[in-house]
Amino acid sequence: MPKNYISPISMDALSNLCSELDKNNWIKPNDYQKYHVKRGLRNEDGTGVMAGLTRICSVEGYYILDGERIPKDGKLSYRGYDINDIVNGCINEGRFGFEEVVWLLLFGDLPTESQLEGLREVIGECRELPDEFVEDMIMKHASKDIMNKMARCVIVLYSFDENPDDISVANVLRQSLQLISQMPTIMNGAYQIKRRTFYNKTMFLHPIKKEQSTAEYILNQIRADKKFTIEEARLLDICLMLHADHGGGNNSTFSTRVLTSSGTDTYSAITAGFGSLKGPRHGGANLRVAEQMREIMANVADPTDPNQVQDYLVKIINKEAGDGSGLIYGMGHAVYTKSDPRAVILKENARKLAYEKGFEKEFKTLENIELLTPQVFSEVKGIDKAMCANVDLYSGLVYKVLGIPEDLYTPIFAVARTAGWCAHRLEELTSGGKIIRPAYKSVSKPRTFKPIIER
Repeated sequence: MPKNYISPISMDALSNLCSELDKNNWIKPNDYQKYHVKRGLRNEDGTGVMAGLTRICSVEGYYILDGERIPKDGKLSYRGYDINDIVNGCINEGRFGFEEVVWLLLFGDLPTESQLEGLREVIGECRELPDEFVEDMIMKHASKDIMNKMARCVIVLYSFDENPDDISVANVLRQSLQLISQMPTIMNGAYQIKRRTFYNKTMFLHPIKKEQSTAEYILNQIRADKKFTIEEARLLDICLMLHADHGGGNNSTFSTRVLTSSGTDTYSAITAGFGSLKGPRHGGANLRVAEQMREIMANVADPTDPNQVQDYLVKIINKEAGDGSGLIYGMGHAVYTKSDPRAVILKENARKLAYEKGFEKEFKTLENIELLTPQVFSEVKGIDKAMCANVDLYSGLVYKVLGIPEDLYTPIFAVARTAGWCAHRLEELTSGGKIIRPAYKSVSKPRTFKPIIER
């Protein structure tokens, strides 16, 4: 295990400094209303402030009628194509779909057979990492968090690029295709070195399979025996398709677009996406769902019984159970109201495999949470608004069914979302034009500078 850096700053000193910091950084909640500031870039009804335009992805969960937000079934579209049609089309035609989604997000149209085959070949050829990179970045300095390690790897790839700062569309497209291809390799390497360093387990780095789909390649790399079924690979492929993009306003994509607007390099911009997605309020939410599921399973005699689950949900909302936040993870969304199409698709496609692999009880528990949470919130909090399961409610169970360790839940999300980040970076370079620069209102009062002996 690597030696921890011992900071020369004492915790007692930090405690005193934090008191000063808190005193001079607290902003009164009423000030946001006073100055008409849309906190978190959100309108009063929870909808996002309109900050840009995109042709890449559409996320719909409500409509406005006479100034009022009206719930409706959620719809997710990539380049105008409904995600249900994309997923079902690939399933019905018996092919893996993530690579098709990558093409669609980057180039704007569905690929022809020859275009799709060409992209698959490019992705396969680009999976390899430079030897020096593997030795210096993957094998050394293990990280407790895979997302941190992946972000570090992305920023260091700058040094292995002969033309890293060229932000022409052609060069950024080259960099994007390479990053999309390399992410599964980086993810697995980061995971294997963590296994060896922190868990004292055997690590395994299998030969790269250029001919495999991204979903097949991930399962091949993370399993010691390299074996998987076609059903497992197709379910993971669906996860990758669903996580590939979610519009320009989600935190990680917006972060990527903000950095892109400054004219910075691709590696810096994509690293920002990783830093954002790592956060528990964004990509890390599926881990909270997994923790919540374990707690419910451990404390409810029969989690398939709706009445027993309902009683425990009441305790969670009242902060008598759970992590004390009063939140039920996996429920509710900033845009979706009546349904999250990603959750609906995952639920439909995961049921059969979950039952076959002995996860029927867990699946029924999630169904109870999905069904009962809106009712419980209404009864306990008096909150009577549309609330649906989001993609995080079911994605964690899907990964568990596939034997994917929790260390990789958010990193797999990042592997898929890299395609969306790259597409939005290219769109920002093509159409953005101006640096993204919102305003902040200062609420500090003028003060007179004092000589140091008078302070």
